[in-house]
Amino acid sequence: MIKVARIKRNLRNFAFPRLSGTEFELKAFNRAKQEVENLNLEYEVENFTFSSFYSRLYPKIAFLSVSLILLIQFFTISLTIYLILVFLLLGIVITSFILTRKPEKIRFLPKFNSQNLLVKIKSLSNEMKNNDRIVLFISHLDSKGQRFKIQTRIRVIKLWVYTSIILVVIIILKNLIYLGFKLIISIIGLLPLILNMFASILILLNTTNNSSDGAIDNASGIVCNLEMLNHYNVPENRLTNYHMWFLFTGAEECGTMGIRHFYHNLKNFDSNKSIIFNFESVVSYIVLFPGGEGDHIKDINNLLLNNNRRLTIRNHAKKRIFGTHSDGGFLGDRGLQGFGIGGAGAHGYMHTSNDTIDKVNTTILKRLCLVLTDALKEHDSAFFK
Repeated sequence: MIKVARIKRNLRNFAFPRLSGTEFELKAFNRAKQEVENLNLEYEVENFTFSSFYSRLYPKIAFLSVSLILLIQFFTISLTIYLILVFLLLGIVITSFILTRKPEKIRFLPKFNSQNLLVKIKSLSNEMKNNDRIVLFISHLDSKGQRFKIQTRIRVIKLWVYTSIILVVIIILKNLIYLGFKLIISIIGLLPLILNMFASILILLNTTNNSSDGAIDNASGIVCNLEMLNHYNVPENRLTNYHMWFLFTGAEECGTMGIRHFYHNLKNFDSNKSIIFNFESVVSYIVLFPGGEGDHIKDINNLLLNNNRRLTIRNHAKKRIFGTHSDGGFLGDRGLQGFGIGGAGAHGYMHTSNDTIDKVNTTILKRLCLVLTDALKEHDSAFFK
């Protein structure tokens, strides 16, 4: 049975600062593990090491280097100095880009330890193969605070992108048009140049800290995952045609490191038959981010949107909001099918000290869990007739 009292208790237990790679994230992991042990369930622990370069340093290097290249291109300077600076900056950008193609393999600069927790519950059917159908629920354990709010960071990145495009056009025009118009073009280009450098400076000034309780992001997801685990731990609630997996990832807020390590070690998982639900910042009303063209995904999507629990779910076709990353988004980019489940209207609180439990509607969390159990039960009984 889905219980709002347990949801509230777990929300209080996990709403504390727990920056990835720190003793506080480990504390959250141990609390999740204790909840699993209390249910007398077996579990798997995946320990891994990661670097903060990809998430915290690489964006600063990339954005600033490109801005400096545009600045150098904009002003006329000595050809020798120009070539040296441009090749140096391009070398930094290209090297950083190559290194971050597989950020989970980076092993320099500050390195941290983290871990994933995985629980597996078998289906009622004894005829299923290990690599057949699986429902995978995901939530990340860590939280983070940052100097600037998410909305501010998204606006700054957009400002940087738009002004960079304008500057590229202006620089091309300066080199193509008649000499007499270059001064006018240069004057026009000063504003986007200043704004571009301003955006780069703000990106540099944004820092990560351990100041956020992370109640929305993502204690709300953790408690939903635990509630689903409690529900399917009861034998009569289990599905006939799907095994149930429950994954709690570490270091999601530092470049989705936990899910990357999980994915590279993933076995016995048929992505064409399985379903993923990623709980990510669930608040006042639910937003569904479906991903996948399988008939089973379409069936679940329809059942969720037309639920009988009076839960309004908004169906968004986009995978995720510009400039954001998630465990579900990472798996979706690699062809795995499922749903990102989150909320809207919380960006003003997330990654700040105001991300506290009073911002989370536990009644909505309960109703969401009920809708999911209803949909999966109906899908399991009707889809496979």
